[in-house]
Amino acid sequence: MARVDVSPNILQWAANRSGKSKIIHENFPHWLKWIRNESQPTLKQLEKVAKATATPLGYFFLQEPPVERLSIPHFRTINDRQAHIPSPNLLETVQMMERRREWLREYYIDKRYEPLTFVGSKNDNHSPIEVAKEIREVLGLKDGWAASCRNWQDALRMLLNKTDDVGIFVVVNGIVGNNTYRKLDVTEFRGFVLVDEYAPIIFINGADGKAAQMFTLAHELAHVWYGFSAAFDLQSLQPANHEIEHVCNIVAAEFLVPENELHEIWPTHRRKSDRFQLLARHFKVSEIVAARRALDLTLITKDEFFEFYQSRIADGVRGDRSGGDFYATQTFRVGRRFTETVIRATREGKLLYNEAYRLTGLKGKTFYEYAERLGFGGDA
Repeated sequence: MARVDVSPNILQWAANRSGKSKIIHENFPHWLKWIRNESQPTLKQLEKVAKATATPLGYFFLQEPPVERLSIPHFRTINDRQAHIPSPNLLETVQMMERRREWLREYYIDKRYEPLTFVGSKNDNHSPIEVAKEIREVLGLKDGWAASCRNWQDALRMLLNKTDDVGIFVVVNGIVGNNTYRKLDVTEFRGFVLVDEYAPIIFINGADGKAAQMFTLAHELAHVWYGFSAAFDLQSLQPANHEIEHVCNIVAAEFLVPENELHEIWPTHRRKSDRFQLLARHFKVSEIVAARRALDLTLITKDEFFEFYQSRIADGVRGDRSGGDFYATQTFRVGRRFTETVIRATREGKLLYNEAYRLTGLKGKTFYEYAERLGFGGDA
């Protein structure tokens, strides 16, 4: 049986890259012999290794491991030594969204759509309060907009829909595509933004708690207005040590919990044991976001915030568990606006079906079924 002369360095790199070194050793009995260059795997075995490590097969034919980098900055709250090494899951997710952005951009330019004027419209000369106000105006949200929502979960849903409606493509997913075996790591990133004047894309890590997703979305909207693509982890809702991260956090906080309004009601709540619950109810945000805003305005200390944060995050609503109705889930994983655009393009003859399948991750009958559920009856 033919063997593949693969470099042991590449094999070890692939195992380390996947974060599954122990599992790889257990699943491949001849692994140590391959690493020691005492024998080589067959092509079929190598294909299994590629799948197990989420590594492109072509990489195994290189002599030295490639240097993989994200195409966008990755801001980490804690600057650990692994911060510059993105996981395969993050790399593939960003690359997947970049493919969508490029296709969308070409499609809209071809259709002679006007660019979105708010993308990159702000800079250091604009105050965060001014930026937050404009975001609310563009999204069609009046002051006190969340008051019409029953709770902050409904407010998050409304905010996601409003963002989609103005031309910003929103994706909420806790796994790579539809692969439930490849979960995204919240400690690596809470979300990322790909800025574009025609097709900006916001990605929210759906594995995160729902409470944190609200703040992540507001933070990402600020990135769109400042025209700065990036990925970020926002550990404990704290920004990385970079100017753009600090300003986007300030805008996000002001967008969700306006400073003047909080100062007005704080005196009546500050001594109450359930003060953050009361603030959350008033602003229709999570208790964590309410506490975070109180910290921003130095109404509480960092110790008070982190004590509350740790107590609540353990009880917080968990993110994407990949359960429930598959097609309902796709509205978030693929994005309603994006899917509708792809379906229209196929109907217009501007996109082949195999390319539509690749862009959405939905194939054949699944694609048609989802199209029907979105109201596109007949030929998708």
